Amino acid sequence: QVQLVESGGGLVQPGGSLRLSCAASGNIFVILAMAWYRQAPGKQRELVATVTSADTTHYTHYADSVKGRFTISRDSAKNTVYLQMNSLEPEDTAVYYCNANLQRTEMTPSAYYWGQGTQVTVSA
Repeated sequence: QVQLVESGGGLVQPGGSLRLSCAASGNIFVILAMAWYRQAPGKQRELVATVTSADTTHYTHYADSVKGRFTISRDSAKNTVYLQMNSLEPEDTAVYYCNANLQRTEMTPSAYYWGQGTQVTVSA
């Protein structure tokens, strides 16, 4: 069994900052990539940022709408991914979901797992 648990969401004023965390636990052999998605009311879920690991190097990718404002990082030893969100805008309001692409054992193929989501609301 694999669990992804997000934390750090909340209410913040425009221009403020929040830091989301997502910890993966359970039967995990290796995590190949972790990502943050978000879904605003009435909209489709969209990719926010990804971090892919090769040996000790982490490669990151961001949606254009968050470049320069959000930073994704990963602590491999803790199986945890973070999303530092600065200069938040009302358009960033959404439920943020953590996603991990991982192998549960050396012999099983990789699969994607989702967290339960955490609400981020940007409002004055």
